[in-house]
Amino acid sequence: MNTGIIEVLAFGLVAIIAGFFLLVSMVRELAPNERRKWFLGIGLGTGIIAFSLKIGLIVVFSMFPGPMLALFPEREFDQFPVDDLFKGEALSTGKVAYTWQALPMTAPFPKDNPPSPEKIALGKKLFFDARLSADGSLSCASCHEISVEKGGSDGLPGSIGIHGQQGGRNAPTVLNAAFQQVLFWDGRAASLEEQAKGPLINPIEMGMPSLESVVETVNNIPEYRTAFSQVFTTEQPITIDNIAKAIAAYERTLITPDSPYDRFVKGDRSALSEKQIRGMALFESLGCIQCHSGPNFSGASLFGDNTPYRIFPAIPYTEFEIRHRLSEDLGAAVGTSDSDRGVWRIPSLRNVSRTAPYFHNGSVRTLEEAVRIMAHVQLDKRLSNDRVDDRSIRWSERDRQFNVVTDQAISDTEVEEIVAFLEALDGELPAQY
Repeated sequence: MNTGIIEVLAFGLVAIIAGFFLLVSMVRELAPNERRKWFLGIGLGTGIIAFSLKIGLIVVFSMFPGPMLALFPEREFDQFPVDDLFKGEALSTGKVAYTWQALPMTAPFPKDNPPSPEKIALGKKLFFDARLSADGSLSCASCHEISVEKGGSDGLPGSIGIHGQQGGRNAPTVLNAAFQQVLFWDGRAASLEEQAKGPLINPIEMGMPSLESVVETVNNIPEYRTAFSQVFTTEQPITIDNIAKAIAAYERTLITPDSPYDRFVKGDRSALSEKQIRGMALFESLGCIQCHSGPNFSGASLFGDNTPYRIFPAIPYTEFEIRHRLSEDLGAAVGTSDSDRGVWRIPSLRNVSRTAPYFHNGSVRTLEEAVRIMAHVQLDKRLSNDRVDDRSIRWSERDRQFNVVTDQAISDTEVEEIVAFLEALDGELPAQY
């Protein structure tokens, strides 16, 4: 029987019995006195009304599924095993749950650059064409290799440009870049079209002397003249804007929406292992989702409305900051403040297991180490396998209260579980035109 009904019936029965004995006492007391018989009528009438109200309340309360009173409190769960995820409804933890989202199957595009098969094919050709560099040695694909091994990056701490020059920053992946609202590590480009122009004239990347020289180079290639005239039906089809539009149209096809994680979120319970599910829960409970949120696991994506930047490292002067030289480059903070903390665009974690080395300077070789560093310098977690370190207890003299905070440490096992979950963000490479 519904717990709420039991509670109301119990209280109602007690009230009815008490009322009965009260009326009997009133009758015995008042019946000999003829002048007070009208009190007996009032008492009986009131009793009938009260009894009717009790019956009405029982009917009304029986319509609610949960207990209405605390007579028989239900058990509350703060934790539950992974297996319980698949046994009916998830149990409440009393916290506002984070909503996990799958990546869309197609990328959005600006109104002035709608895709077409011809434009995408043209953009792909430009993306892989080394003739767009000053010495004919590099293409966009040189630093953004479209392969399972490199995951849209190049696997180097700093990319190699013309004449063997090495850049100071790690090449971000081009995969799923279509979902980011700002591009480059410092977020200086607001669109793929704008981003595509930058490396062409960067002196230590593709090194073309000017954007006009890029247009001239493309215009001197007959096959491009034909292709551009078919895609851009304007009087002057080969412009730097149209070159960038074609490259961006191709890059918007480089998305990986069918990862094991996406299949799990869409209802395939077998898509993730128990270890990956534990890692997914840790990713949320430890606070990783504060920055790496949404379907593209980045606060800098088109899906969010928060700032796309974060201070990194947030916890200053740790051993990791010194060992990996994390503050030698301040990113977007240069020229904006006197702080010695770097400011960076939040990168996506899609395909992150394929894009080592990590961070803006490519100083970290393994994903396990990257997870430890982020937990320590961003989330202020201890690195410990001792359960005592996982909880902090503080006593407030003023309030005379304890403040107990859990999840204060991350263990080797938890690192492995988070890494296992991050590996579930690897998606199949898109079919190439």
